[in-house]
Amino acid sequence: MILGVTPARGGSRTIPGKNIREIAGKPLIAWTIEAAKRSRSLDRYLVSTEDPGIARVAGSWGAEVISRPAELATDEATTLSVLQELLGRVSADIVVLLQCTSPVRDDGLIDLCVRKFLETGADSVATGFTCTLFAWGEYHGRRQDLRGFFHDDGNVYVLKPENIRRGDLFGEKRVPLEISREQTFEIDEEFDFWLNEQILFKRMAGGVSRRP
Repeated sequence: MILGVTPARGGSRTIPGKNIREIAGKPLIAWTIEAAKRSRSLDRYLVSTEDPGIARVAGSWGAEVISRPAELATDEATTLSVLQELLGRVSADIVVLLQCTSPVRDDGLIDLCVRKFLETGADSVATGFTCTLFAWGEYHGRRQDLRGFFHDDGNVYVLKPENIRRGDLFGEKRVPLEISREQTFEIDEEFDFWLNEQILFKRMAGGVSRRP
């Protein structure tokens, strides 16, 4: 079974109520729920939360909600620990992690990631982009000469449950999947929220579904 999971806790300090705050006309989490529902690959999709408000909103947008223990909803709790606890209650052959802090996804992106995972025999697949940022004073050449590095953007991860259970989220064979830059802006602060909303408005105005 291919299991989609969105962890969504209620205690964001940087942007209070972030996961259900409205963005481009919908609660933030609704964008991810809709993307999961459009996927042809997911056999089951769950929103894991300890927060009644998030549970209510997620349920109203058609998601199956599973309760999360309060001790796994703190600032110190990791995504790995949340997935380990969940897999103790729910069986899966493949886990697709969909964070609601990445609301911009092309139609078919989730399915593309799952195909990449299956075709390559990967331990994990992650979306992202080639980053050419560097620390001040550590590089003096031309930016265009930098090879850069792959930065996983938090949009989609495809993972092996057996690796998660033994405490290794990504495993050894990690396969990157580069996606369009506008899909890679994760929401961590107010500027990110504004930026993602502008991208969503732009795509909505275009009136067509975007493909990966």
